[in-house]
Amino acid sequence: MRIGIYPGSFDPLTYGHLDVIERATKICDKLIVGILVNSAKKYLFDLEERIDILRHCCSECDKNIEIISFDGLLVDYCKENNISFIIRGLRAVSDFEYEITLASINRRLASDIETIFLMARDENLFVSSSLVKEVAMYKGDISTLVPPYVADKIRAKIS
Repeated sequence: MRIGIYPGSFDPLTYGHLDVIERATKICDKLIVGILVNSAKKYLFDLEERIDILRHCCSECDKNIEIISFDGLLVDYCKENNISFIIRGLRAVSDFEYEITLASINRRLASDIETIFLMARDENLFVSSSLVKEVAMYKGDISTLVPPYVADKIRAKIS
């Protein structure tokens, strides 16, 4: 069984994330969406809220998705759970520089776990969670950036 993991903070979940999730299900027998737990990072949504948002927004997707949270090294989680590859989304050259560094260290730590990069679709090239939060903070329209469920959650959190 080809098991892949798509890790991230998903704070908040965007259409870009959902695009990668949908496309990754086509190359995995099972896709784990792994929500990173980083106590040093300040999140808009707590872990339970991010899990709820992902479950709600992925309920229409392929049923080979499992949503989990984890802390520690990604490659350690992969080894413990028989995960063959890591899925990462790329938007711009700046993403590539960061992602190639992560892929390189992951390969050094676990040479049998591959990293697969999926390019964002054109309409998602500029979408980032931090951009969504900034636009929302200034009461801008985020309807083309996140699903309605997420937009409602963001507006409720910010107000």
